[in-house]
Amino acid sequence: MNIAIIGTGYVGLVTGTCFAEVGHNVICVDCDEAKVKLLQEGGIPIFEPGLEEMVKKNVAAGRLNFTASTAEGVEKSDVIFIAVPTPPLEDGSVDLSFIERVARDIANAMTSYKVIVDKSTVPVKTGEKVAETIKRYCNADCNFDVISNPEFLREGFAVEDLMKPDRIVVGTTSDKPEAAMREIYEPFNAPIIFTDINSAELIKHAANSFLAMKISYINAVAAICEASGANVEEVARGIGMDERIGSRFLNASLGFGGSCFPKDLSAFIRISDDLGYDFGLLK
Repeated sequence: MNIAIIGTGYVGLVTGTCFAEVGHNVICVDCDEAKVKLLQEGGIPIFEPGLEEMVKKNVAAGRLNFTASTAEGVEKSDVIFIAVPTPPLEDGSVDLSFIERVARDIANAMTSYKVIVDKSTVPVKTGEKVAETIKRYCNADCNFDVISNPEFLREGFAVEDLMKPDRIVVGTTSDKPEAAMREIYEPFNAPIIFTDINSAELIKHAANSFLAMKISYINAVAAICEASGANVEEVARGIGMDERIGSRFLNASLGFGGSCFPKDLSAFIRISDDLGYDFGLLK
């Protein structure tokens, strides 16, 4: 499969490299020409175990290439993954300006049918907005499908998570992109959940918010343990042995942090507010 990845940040670079590793032809697009040059020479701007060696191997094999031209990426691909940043705004909502800009660039460059995949973490109904933008700005008379394929990568384990995923979520209502996604992910030998676009987009925010809530819960239990003389590690072990709960994310700590959980939790609360639901459990 010929694949373009728009954005060579954490998600885009790991995704593109792993796709190349299993035999797909991948062209990664980034507007930073210095970064493109670095990547084409086999260097990487981030640290992730196993990634640098994999980039060098696939660049040398000709399966992984980099460009600063979105038009070139669109021309050389059948499936286009959008993997650009979606930073938080002050009110907790998500800044979709990068998504909007990329959608316009894709539309301006399209001359034939493409599958456009939203890989970035976005609010529910973003796929509808991307499709509207592409339809508005596409000058050529060509069809396209916009679908959702959220990522579930952990920093420090991203290559492992993508090469050996526990599940792959795809949101689409059309047979043509479903066939393309099956072909792309067949080498990864993982269960694929096909659902509608809105559900796929919501799965990512719901999953991260649940994990953040689980961390907050065990920290609250830790406070009760300290007040009562109980051992929170033993309590967590007893809770985690229940297969309905599981032992992961039951380590009492200072709380959750990083680049994803706080942002995604705030975004999910804002999404809920915008839809008229007060998600008090997450506040």
